Amino acid sequence: MKRIVFIYLAAALLSAQSAYAKCTNGSKTVFSCMTTKAKTIEVCETKSTIAYSFGKPPAKPEIEVKILRQQASTFQWAGIGRYMSYAVDIPNGNTTYSVFWGVDRITPEHAIEAGVNVLINNNVKATVQCSGKNIEQHLEGINLKPTE
Repeated sequence: MKRIVFIYLAAALLSAQSAYAKCTNGSKTVFSCMTTKAKTIEVCETKSTIAYSFGKPPAKPEIEVKILRQQASTFQWAGIGRYMSYAVDIPNGNTTYSVFWGVDRITPEHAIEAGVNVLINNNVKATVQCSGKNIEQHLEGINLKPTE
């Protein structure tokens, strides 16, 4: 009986994990987090593409954008100042999804801010924050052109 319960528990954990992390078909997770409203922000990369998705798992994402790598750009911390931050910008027409992660290096708790800024015609129209738990980010050093 204990073995059956363990198998069901393991299957439930695996299915919950796969609903959360969707980078598939040889793509790698660049960024993933759960928002304060239980939605997932995710950026995946391959050698030729960058993909952004946003939505409530396990349903189909509300927003999905897949572009060529040369269309995406990145902001990389220059090594100066107390706030270390990184971002990847994914354009989609006149809208840009700027997925960000940053940490205040000076404060004792090293407060982290992460999420996505939604820009329309280069004006911030919305910011969606990550809940602060289970943030996976590999934005530092990503090989993309610098954001202008």
